Amino acid sequence: MIDDVAKAYLHSCLRDVREAVLWKLDGLGEYDVRRPLTATGTNLLGLVKHLSVWEARYLGEVFGRPFPEPLPRWDDAEAAGSDMWATEQETRADVIDRYRRVWDHSDATITGLALDSPGQVPWWPRPRVTLFAVLVHVLSETNRHAGHADILREQIDGSTGTDAGDTGAQQGAAFWAVTRERIELAARAAGSTET
Repeated sequence: MIDDVAKAYLHSCLRDVREAVLWKLDGLGEYDVRRPLTATGTNLLGLVKHLSVWEARYLGEVFGRPFPEPLPRWDDAEAAGSDMWATEQETRADVIDRYRRVWDHSDATITGLALDSPGQVPWWPRPRVTLFAVLVHVLSETNRHAGHADILREQIDGSTGTDAGDTGAQQGAAFWAVTRERIELAARAAGSTET
């Protein structure tokens, strides 16, 4: 019984965070969803592409259920990093639609297997895994990248929150200017005590 509750809870959390990641693209133009916003090139659409590739791999091939579309090989040095950005030929719709197809495939794996079902992750030091371990890993990684998306979106237009209904997160520019100034003053004061 607890396994069913745990699986349902983890699966629900994964579904929620997937939607939050996609919401970060809403209302932005092509340039803004693709442009590199960090020194390493991290961008919103690339995060979605990356999540789709790795979720397909973890909740597909790890359990002998390969995703029916081509994926770059995990051990191909030339393909390394190609999942972190979209080419000009890949449309936003292509990337998002693929992510949603991955969700359907992953959801079928989660629904169809017990939490203690065995899998094999050849790129891990201890490759023998269970659905529970992989589901927790995918949820953790998706949350991690959702945090990246939060920061990227805030850099673009100041939007924060998890969805359009998250109005509590939208405090307004004046509120955030005051908050930022308080934090800056505290940082300067702490920095002035360094020797």
